[in-house]
Amino acid sequence: MDSSTNSLDDVSADGSTDYPDRSSSLEVRLQAQEDEITLLKSSLADALRRIRMHDQLLPLLKQQLIAVNPSAARVLNSDGFTSGRKLSSSSANDGIYHAATAASQQSESIVSNANGYIGSGISAEQQGRLPSLDKATQTEPTMSALSRRVQSLHLEDGLPPTELVHDGTRGKLHRVPGMEDEEEEDQVDEEVRGDQEKETSWASSVEEPIQPTTVRSLQREECLDRSCSPDEPGSAPASLGSDQNLSLRSGPLSPIQEGERTLVRRNSEKLANPERQRKRLDKKAASSANLLTRSPSLESRAKELIASAGSPGSRRGTYSQEQSIKMFIRGRPITMYVPSNIQNYDNLKMELPSERLELDWVYGYRGRDCRANLFFLPSGEAVYFIACVIVLYHIKNRTQRHYRKHTDSVRCLAVHPDNVRVASGQTAGVDKDGKPMQACVHIWDSATLVTLQQIGLGTFQRGVGVGSLAFSIADSGTFLCVIDDSNEHILSVWDCTKGTKHAEIKTTNEAVFAVDFNPSDSNNIITCGKSHVYFWTLSAGQFTKKQGIFGKYKKPKFIHCFVFSLTGDVLTGDSEGNILPWAKSAADTKTLGKGAKETYQIVRPIKAHEGSVFTLCTLKCGALLSGGGKDRKIIRWSADLAPERECEIPEKFGAVRTVAVVDDEGLLVGTTRNAILRGSFSDGFVAIVQGHLDEMWGLATHPSQSIFLTCSHDRQVCLWNTEEHNLDWCITLEEYGLCADFCPSGSVVSVGLSTGRWVVLDLVTQEVISESTDGNEQLSVMKYSPDGRFLAVGSHDNFIYIYSVTESGRRYSRFGRCNGHSSFITHLDWSKDGCYIVSNSGDYEILYWDIAGGCKLLRNRFESKDREWASFTCVLGFHVIGVWLEGSDGTDINALCRSHNEKVVAVADDFCKVHLFQYPCPKPKAPSYKYEGHGSHVTNVCFTHNDSHLLSIGGKDTCILQWKVTGGGVGESRETLASTSSTSTSSPEPPAS
Repeated sequence: MDSSTNSLDDVSADGSTDYPDRSSSLEVRLQAQEDEITLLKSSLADALRRIRMHDQLLPLLKQQLIAVNPSAARVLNSDGFTSGRKLSSSSANDGIYHAATAASQQSESIVSNANGYIGSGISAEQQGRLPSLDKATQTEPTMSALSRRVQSLHLEDGLPPTELVHDGTRGKLHRVPGMEDEEEEDQVDEEVRGDQEKETSWASSVEEPIQPTTVRSLQREECLDRSCSPDEPGSAPASLGSDQNLSLRSGPLSPIQEGERTLVRRNSEKLANPERQRKRLDKKAASSANLLTRSPSLESRAKELIASAGSPGSRRGTYSQEQSIKMFIRGRPITMYVPSNIQNYDNLKMELPSERLELDWVYGYRGRDCRANLFFLPSGEAVYFIACVIVLYHIKNRTQRHYRKHTDSVRCLAVHPDNVRVASGQTAGVDKDGKPMQACVHIWDSATLVTLQQIGLGTFQRGVGVGSLAFSIADSGTFLCVIDDSNEHILSVWDCTKGTKHAEIKTTNEAVFAVDFNPSDSNNIITCGKSHVYFWTLSAGQFTKKQGIFGKYKKPKFIHCFVFSLTGDVLTGDSEGNILPWAKSAADTKTLGKGAKETYQIVRPIKAHEGSVFTLCTLKCGALLSGGGKDRKIIRWSADLAPERECEIPEKFGAVRTVAVVDDEGLLVGTTRNAILRGSFSDGFVAIVQGHLDEMWGLATHPSQSIFLTCSHDRQVCLWNTEEHNLDWCITLEEYGLCADFCPSGSVVSVGLSTGRWVVLDLVTQEVISESTDGNEQLSVMKYSPDGRFLAVGSHDNFIYIYSVTESGRRYSRFGRCNGHSSFITHLDWSKDGCYIVSNSGDYEILYWDIAGGCKLLRNRFESKDREWASFTCVLGFHVIGVWLEGSDGTDINALCRSHNEKVVAVADDFCKVHLFQYPCPKPKAPSYKYEGHGSHVTNVCFTHNDSHLLSIGGKDTCILQWKVTGGGVGESRETLASTSSTSTSSPEPPAS
């Protein structure tokens, strides 16, 4: 029953997120019905086992019947009993019909005999009188009484007094009326197929009509006793034809119908007899009760159902007496067993962990899809952003500070004319229920990281982010202009000190890329974007617009950027690679008439780059810098727009996105491949910040060194150093990676790819030293055993492939395959002895595997409740029940990781948060510390080898956050943290959840 019980735990039901209470209630009802079916099938199997015992003891019973009544030997030896068909209890009643009176007189002593053996209570005198009794003196009730008594005989009654029957195999000769057809239907479901023929043959002897040979022998015996002729009405030949016709009908037959002398039986009569129906139900109930008594596992299962049915609307069931707890995800019940070291589950108290997290370092930069996102401050810091964090990176000291007050991804930056205050705008985003939130602009002090003003909170349209920002210059930064990301791209002007809106207007339905004040007049604002340049004039809170006229020049598809020259002219860079100077021209009254107004027109176009011009930057001396897209060049132009110098950045870094001036020679360059370069025209450029380009899922930390590896959809595999905070190396594969793990030897790392292929890389040479392919679907998890003897590869084809590892991770051979999951593999962990695996799948299964025993599925999960695991990354398990929030749908948690000292567990969720829980946390609603920083779903988390840091990676935000673990006596089991070569300061921590 273990396998059937475990399968019941994994029964799935389609839950509805809209009606969780109703879904849970239906699940409980469905589970109860399935358990009832299982109990009925089990009771039927028990009955059939008893029947097989009856068949084995039947010859002994026939001998005892002959000893009681020798005249029955002719009937028992007739054709109806020697044709190979087993004797049913009803046929036995018919066979002793002529001796009913004698049997009825002795039946009480036979049945009630204390020893339970037939004939043991019959005297010699009574035995001598039995053959002389006349059948004509008997009545039908007497015969029925005999039938009932004979049917209730125990099987051991037919054994000699010296042969005892064990209580466990004790069976009865009687059968439950009306159960014949149910038994036949349920026989197919029996697990022991080898006994199917015996069970079917018994069922047929009960359900089919009594054979004509039996009827003929009975009728012949009756005629001899009554001296009647075979040709008389009601004789055997007359009833035989009717019996033969009835035997051809389909369906079970009923008990003997004396009125017609037709010896057939039909189950239809059971419905017409309420008393018989009641007895049948009573026996079914008794059978189920007996089965529960014999099977503790089923009894436990029934208790769990009763307990969980008490709160059908809850996602979790209650704690059962059999040391197990059940939780529900999307209506699916998941049973987890309580370890033996937990004596009283109900009294467990969940507390906050003593450890905390502090943001230590941010890897990456958002240059791929954002403009004007890099500035250099007089403090010697470069300010840029990625995800929800604004990074202030001190170039010489190689330290970071972080502004972390944004609640969603940052999209734009602007630096105040005082070079201290910074304005940053964010996207609106959605909450955990999918409802759009409101965006805002933060004005904050870059020296203290204190927020000075929040602009637009509650004013911007819900679900609309901020696209571009600019401070006014002529009035020392009194105003801030904002372009939002709505369809109308509303331009608004705000008072920075008061935080009030001064004016606003709808600009265009086309994309807007940049906005800025005229440095000499704060009432003049310019915007540019798709196929337009607009010149705005603000007067008395009202805007007027003039559009730039391209005239005879080709109108570009995009105007990417613009700057003001020292003379006040506007210079734009477009998608055609041109720099276009704009100037105000007098009104053309000859062409447009007297009402014509002054316009802005192109002076002369200058071909600057191949492809787009993404950025323009003016120097104090009046020179101009331009950055190209396709040609990846940075060109310095004189004040009269003559080229002076140029350089080209390496192809691996992508195109130039933005340029910031450090000093007279030094430059900072942000690229479209999310890198920040530092250098000059004479010395060239080197990367000081690098990051991935696309969604990340693969993360692994080295078993003994302060390095970690990431892989992304950009097909890059990168090795990072947590102490130096830099990129050690990066290679590009043919397919993108989704998972990775270091070999315990520390010399190689395996990476699982999107096509079912996986490769093993040498950490020193970065060469592929081994590769293999398992299936044709993506791989989701790679995990070495703690001793390094095996590698487990979890795939989306529902299999876990096991490989033997030799030569310190340089040689691999297929060991076996774990087959049993009904959905794709999501997580797995090895036991500390390296012999077992626990795995999770996409349909919320928890399965255990015996790898050393041949990759066998362990059916009895109860046996694995005390097993110790070398790592804990499975999101489903008893020790991490508390990480799941009420109402979670099963995909809300993407990954988790237990620290090596087994004190805390970090969780990556779908709502851009990293949580830190106490470990273990086996009770619902466990408290945790919650940390923000990611701007997309957090896909993975992992502790470093000494638990000094936690790494978390984002999905679409391409961000890697390195958190320092503090408090809780952390230094006891790890190296001294004072050896870290950099410091980090962040804005105050968010409160715990």
